[in-house]
Amino acid sequence: MLNFYYSDPISLFLRKSNESIIGEIALTNQFGNNQNEIFAWENQIKILKEALTEKDGYLFFEFSVPRMGKRIDCLLLIKNLVFILEFKVGEQNYLNHNIEQVWDYALDLKSFHQPSHESVLIPILIATNASNSVIEFETTSHNDFLFKPVRTNSKDLKITIDKALELLGNEEKTIDSSYVKGSYQPIPTIIEAAVSLYKNHTVEEITKSDSDAKNLNQTTTYISDQIRIAKTLGKKIICFVTGVPGAGKTLVGLKVATDHLDKELGDSSVYLSGNGPLVAVLQEALARDKVEQEKSKGNRITKNEALKGVKSFIQIIHHYRDEYLRDQSAPYDHVAIFDEAQRAWTKEQTVNFMARKKGIIGFDSSEPEFLISCLNRHKDWAVIVCLVGGGQEINTGEAGISEWIKAVKTKFKDWETHISPHLFDSEYDAMDSILELKNECKVVFNPDLHLGVSMRSIRAEKLSLFVKQLLDLNKIESKQTLKSFQNQYPIAITRSIDTAKKWIKEKARGSERYGIVVSSQAYRLKPLAIDVKSPINPVHWFLNGKDDIRSSYFLEDVATEFQVQGLELDWACVTWDGDLRYSNSGWKSFSFKGNKWQKINKEERQKYLINAYRVLLTRARKGMIILVPEGNPDDHTRNPEFYDNTFEYFKSIGLPILN
Repeated sequence: MLNFYYSDPISLFLRKSNESIIGEIALTNQFGNNQNEIFAWENQIKILKEALTEKDGYLFFEFSVPRMGKRIDCLLLIKNLVFILEFKVGEQNYLNHNIEQVWDYALDLKSFHQPSHESVLIPILIATNASNSVIEFETTSHNDFLFKPVRTNSKDLKITIDKALELLGNEEKTIDSSYVKGSYQPIPTIIEAAVSLYKNHTVEEITKSDSDAKNLNQTTTYISDQIRIAKTLGKKIICFVTGVPGAGKTLVGLKVATDHLDKELGDSSVYLSGNGPLVAVLQEALARDKVEQEKSKGNRITKNEALKGVKSFIQIIHHYRDEYLRDQSAPYDHVAIFDEAQRAWTKEQTVNFMARKKGIIGFDSSEPEFLISCLNRHKDWAVIVCLVGGGQEINTGEAGISEWIKAVKTKFKDWETHISPHLFDSEYDAMDSILELKNECKVVFNPDLHLGVSMRSIRAEKLSLFVKQLLDLNKIESKQTLKSFQNQYPIAITRSIDTAKKWIKEKARGSERYGIVVSSQAYRLKPLAIDVKSPINPVHWFLNGKDDIRSSYFLEDVATEFQVQGLELDWACVTWDGDLRYSNSGWKSFSFKGNKWQKINKEERQKYLINAYRVLLTRARKGMIILVPEGNPDDHTRNPEFYDNTFEYFKSIGLPILN
């Protein structure tokens, strides 16, 4: 249920004094009221009373958008129409970021607020002092009754509302005040979730349903209990958390980390990930938000100051490892959360790296063994949380979860191991290791360590299934799955990069993020002005705005599977190269060496390449276009036959073709 600071039928609003209305708004605002807010409310009330004469309906002030952590200035319900009003008092221009702001509010309601799914939503930006208005009611190709933002000054707001009611109003489908009581089920990106948790929000406030919150709460509560027990009794405990795809394992890790930020209590925690781009983007997003939050309170804080606090609990696992290679003391934190723990390196990979890159000869541990040894330096207590995913390996030398279990059994027998029963599932390949551990050490199995409810939307779950079927070459099944969700999640194919760029730009609304993603082996896309060898900064690419040439929005720099894994776009252009080619006998994998493509015969590397495309095909939250170039018969490295069969395969599944 959404909330607001003030609501009334329009008829009652028109009869009340301005002072009375401001008083009601101010009383509800638990964060206090500054003079600028009161001045804005005074102007909004005056403008609305002039615009709403003889209107019937409902009015809401400061209507919450929980996922965005913001409030809509005013929400109007008249007949069958929902007006989302954003006032910019004193503003003379319709600034792009203000247009995006009101559009984002409307998009959030359309996507996550159940009564808004079928409602007509009209976002209106009111730049009160603008010299003229642009009163046009335009829809988009989405055909979901969400109109493009209307721009008006204060004196033309009445004309705007009257015109909308005349063109679109329907007395028989009147929306009443129960609209605000409808279910609101947000599906946050990992960036949005991290920002919300850092602000001390609860999982109930940022998840899409009660079952999500219950599932996440059970797991985080169980882990917090183990931290308390370990600290009280002087124990060392390691927990293994499993989950269905999209269940929120990373969210659990961030929740535990943010719940234990108070270093004075002596139980501070650190969230560690080997995913460098994810860590960098999360650190930057939290720091930027912290600066903005402090600014809104009248406090000044630099981004570097904000980053110091963030980096204390979100770190790259390899930096953490290297720190305690140099420093043999116990880590500052007693609790360490390892995300994607199955990706820690094998002994062979670690020993090789230490000798080659660090000049350390004689290193004799796998990465899991060394990481446990760091926490084991604590004389009193320690807790390790391993967040475990199954499959989708894209790097060589990844140890799998059995290496962690083996390390406990051989070197750290006094550690108590708490395991999700689902770790026995075949995808984790850990059954034998667990049984051996159980014979020699204390092992506790608890179902609360499994996240069994996917936080993804139904369409995202179907997308994952579709991508699996597509890559498994199950043509009939993938065709059926595509039909079941393509109305809610558009996917198209094209052979033209210009068409692809035009499509995602048109599909994206408000600040919805779009970009081009490619395989790290896609070396022959240079004629399309795509060079995978040109490194990107994922912070700029994922967080910067449409006016920054380094951002994904510019469609110039592209991201690979390594830079987008764990992160998401709203709309993606997946550009296919000759490294992965469809054939009747299965996928053919190639790497580009020197001046030609060479076939990949090693099964492990073939699997990595297919998984790379699996990552790329599952990055978009709202839709994607797959670009398969036509190639060039005059270029032996871009022969059309490298691409044509792949395009025909996608076409046969039923993907619509855009020319």
